[in-house]
Amino acid sequence: MTVTLRRLTPEQKAHFDTEGYLIIPGLFSPEHLSDIETTFETISTQTIPGHFEPKLDGHTEDPLKRYPRVMHPHRFNETAKAYMLHQPVLEVLGDLYGEEAYAAQSMFYYKPPGSKGQALHQDNFYLKVAPGNCIAAWTAVDATDEENGCLLVVPKTQEHEIVCPDQADANESFTTHYVKPPKDGVVIPVRMDKGDVLFFGGNLIHGSYRNKTKDQFRRAFICHYANASAMSINHHYNPLYKADGTAIVLEANPDGGPCGIEIGEFTYH
Repeated sequence: MTVTLRRLTPEQKAHFDTEGYLIIPGLFSPEHLSDIETTFETISTQTIPGHFEPKLDGHTEDPLKRYPRVMHPHRFNETAKAYMLHQPVLEVLGDLYGEEAYAAQSMFYYKPPGSKGQALHQDNFYLKVAPGNCIAAWTAVDATDEENGCLLVVPKTQEHEIVCPDQADANESFTTHYVKPPKDGVVIPVRMDKGDVLFFGGNLIHGSYRNKTKDQFRRAFICHYANASAMSINHHYNPLYKADGTAIVLEANPDGGPCGIEIGEFTYH
């Protein structure tokens, strides 16, 4: 059966299927990025309990204390919700899934100069989307490279089973989980320009470098999605949203996962 793609070429779809990830250049325009930048610059001066809790006096050696991640901004900010449901992103996801995508999570990362990276991990360890899988849409608000802490991926690990993570190196990772790549796995950096979006599946092993610069932030707007045919998800991600903003609730996935217990609420990048 021939599948009609709305946004992707057959070659792009094949790359995602075989490598586990895909970069779409310029999916967010300069105007979109300016809107996002202004929104999160305003948020960065506030404290929003449960979503963004910075140490505003700046008296800390850890830059992530002043600029922590913003979790689920779509739950309190309409601009974040609108860009979580950005139509071009949803069209790509529709091609990747072969069906409609539901938005499950939004995040914003400031990643200031000197901040740690994140150890390799797998997203669906946390989201627990079933049947099916989550897909991340990772938008570069700033251009990314090895110096300011770009993402790392291990191609072809999208079929790698979800595993119980090991302990991460606390000197390099601000999170505690680490998934060891397979013996034949190669970790590669993902360099991106402003407005590019990286899509990758929930089993793909990925992480990020430390921001080694002294004056560059590496801001990113990151959302996770579930396929419309999914029946359950980790309950922390309910409600999900359809393209028109309609909220839906999936069953809470009771599966404790490969660790035997439910562990972790969110994914981090």
